Amino acid sequence: MTATLAAAASSRVAVPAPWRTRILPPTDGRGGWAATVVVGLLAGLLRVLRLDTPSGRIFDEIYYVCDAQNLLRFGVEAATEGGSQEAQARCEPTGEPGFIVHPPLGKWLIALGMRMFGVDEFGWRIAAAVVGTLTVVVLVRVTRRMTGSTVLGCVAGLLLTFDGLHFVLSRVALLDVFLAFWVLAAFACAVADRDAVRRRLAATDDAALRRGPRLGPRPWRIAAGLCLGAAVATKWSGLYALAALVLLSFAWEVGAQRTAGVPAPVRSVLRGGVPGGLGVLVVLPAAVYVLSWTGWFLSDDGYDRAWAQDHPAAGPVGLVPDALRSWWEYHRAIFSFHDELRQPHTYQSHPAGWLLLARPVSFYYPQDIGPGEYGCTVSSCSREVLAVGTPALWWGFVVVAVLLLWLWLARRDWRPAAALVMVATTIVPWVRDDLDGRTMFLFYALPAVPFMCLGLALVAGWATGGPDASPGRRRAATLGTGVYLAGVLANFAWLYPLLAAQTIPYEDWRARILFSSWI
Repeated sequence: MTATLAAAASSRVAVPAPWRTRILPPTDGRGGWAATVVVGLLAGLLRVLRLDTPSGRIFDEIYYVCDAQNLLRFGVEAATEGGSQEAQARCEPTGEPGFIVHPPLGKWLIALGMRMFGVDEFGWRIAAAVVGTLTVVVLVRVTRRMTGSTVLGCVAGLLLTFDGLHFVLSRVALLDVFLAFWVLAAFACAVADRDAVRRRLAATDDAALRRGPRLGPRPWRIAAGLCLGAAVATKWSGLYALAALVLLSFAWEVGAQRTAGVPAPVRSVLRGGVPGGLGVLVVLPAAVYVLSWTGWFLSDDGYDRAWAQDHPAAGPVGLVPDALRSWWEYHRAIFSFHDELRQPHTYQSHPAGWLLLARPVSFYYPQDIGPGEYGCTVSSCSREVLAVGTPALWWGFVVVAVLLLWLWLARRDWRPAAALVMVATTIVPWVRDDLDGRTMFLFYALPAVPFMCLGLALVAGWATGGPDASPGRRRAATLGTGVYLAGVLANFAWLYPLLAAQTIPYEDWRARILFSSWI
């Protein structure tokens, strides 16, 4: 009897509380690297192939390429000649400061590509191609981490590989692909931090949990803060992602501590402070943002650099250094520019129509291509770079968004909630600006695309079911996912000539224009 009681007691000690198993994430993120590399190589090959086509600077490359060149020359952006096309192509500085309305980091990345490969089409686009490829790799890894499935990670990565908008923005020297990468990287780091916190809580004894858990170093949260800072230092719209990830991280940690039985979990999380708590997601981004302006601070030639000296009585004189007063004034001017940007543009669009691809943006379309021009062999040809998403992907997400919402609300699944929040964060804030009449474009929605792909992969995982799902269900879901993925690939291949400036007969180009609003 004594031996039996001892064995029973030993069994009770060995069996962990149910919450300790339930709180653990599905995977630690390791493994699956061979598949990740294959998907990444495919994405990279597509993005680098014919990267120097079309020749010359297209769309807003006329601004960002010159800004990047001047960063290499002077450490700060400068005004450039606006006269002849030859002078514009050389980005000849006028000797005057340039009023630049976006932070410097993205342009420094473009400049790095030109420093390494030369001042030509390949040189100024290669950074976007590399970062676009890395975005695919990060998406594979974070999807795998969230689902525990390498297959679903590859599904998400392949969907992003074959999205038309991401493909185009990965092949031009604009800022949006850098913003999208930093936002996704910050999200991936936040998810890794979420997993680490849950493992530490599961390994903490009950007495320590009652006193308030000590979670130790938070390297993934620090990495998330650095990435958020890089996002804001690329475009101010990164602030939307910063706010969303602070709220998501707060909700995830409160939920984890509540599951672990920590008393007053909200107060416990807020008590974390700056070193390991939510404050790091504010302090670090602010520090990175300020550091990104180092060239402006070190130069005497930046726009408004001497504003404080020219306005000695303005602002908190004596309390704030002149450099910071001038920097703040510059930021006030930038904000006014964006807030008052209402100049009509041929390709402007409304956020309400972005997911429907109502109005894409033509980056490049030479008129009247006849026989012998650009390899044209018929009476009339077209050649275009159209910034448009792959309809099968975007419209597919619109269809499953309701299902993702149900999985969030009915099943309390944090993963579709995260995907939907990040998509909404990229689109919804622009609605207010749209109501104010601001000029906006479809490619502002680019940071939402990886999370749309994540959402579609999550639906595929839900359809497949868990380990106890019937073989018939798993076969049907696998077949359906494969058919859908093949449909996205076929849709991308069909649109490819419009995305990559291939010369095709005008009739073939017109057949690919789904709506008159695409012209």
